[in-house]
Amino acid sequence: MIESGNAESIRRGGGTGRLKAIKSVLRGRIDDGEYTAGKRLPSERQLCDEFETSRVTLHEILIQLETDGLIYREDRRGWFVSPTRFVYNPQSRGHFQMSASEQGRKPGTVVIDKAIVVPPPIVRELLDLGPDQELARIRRVRSINERSILYVEHYCIPEVFPGLFDHDLSVSMTELYREVYGFHYGRMKYRIMPTAVTGEAAGFLRVSNGSPALLVARVNHSIDERVRDCDLEYWRHDAVLIEVDVEAG
Repeated sequence: MIESGNAESIRRGGGTGRLKAIKSVLRGRIDDGEYTAGKRLPSERQLCDEFETSRVTLHEILIQLETDGLIYREDRRGWFVSPTRFVYNPQSRGHFQMSASEQGRKPGTVVIDKAIVVPPPIVRELLDLGPDQELARIRRVRSINERSILYVEHYCIPEVFPGLFDHDLSVSMTELYREVYGFHYGRMKYRIMPTAVTGEAAGFLRVSNGSPALLVARVNHSIDERVRDCDLEYWRHDAVLIEVDVEAG
């Protein structure tokens, strides 16, 4: 059996057995804490030199480790050891910062921009809007321990929240609405589906164009059902775990 970190013993192997042996060594280094969560792995060139293997073979191994949830890739930055996934419970009324802190993580939010726009078709469908109706849009990137895991587009009716853009938009929108406007959410509806991130969203999440993601489209209803807004949440598929606990009856 190959010991973790014993690259010399693999150099004499070949074929499928060699691939499995290299993967076993890298997995062992992660399990033993030599490569710690959130830390970058040696470059692909360094690993190819260490194990005297081809870039193609090494890349196949790294993809397998990514599939196993042990590592993740950031575009133009390399490979990193995956931390425990962020647990997201759609039934919880707690906001992102609260959930992250409760899980022992350090949350972060960066506001990308704010504008009055004609929303995309999915938002018009969810909110039953006309083709030319404009909404306020706030775009943000949210992170856990300085790793970007969530790109969000928030859409709302500007007349309902006058002066919204003058406030600190990096905080919880739920709390901002409640504390500044006396607005409380009632019912929420979720639509969760696999998708791909492209363009700016991919760049903000530090993934390649077209990378897989999880789209959570959330429609928030006011208590009296007269006002609705919408969030489009694009999660890195390798960073989130959707968990719902439903009681019988």
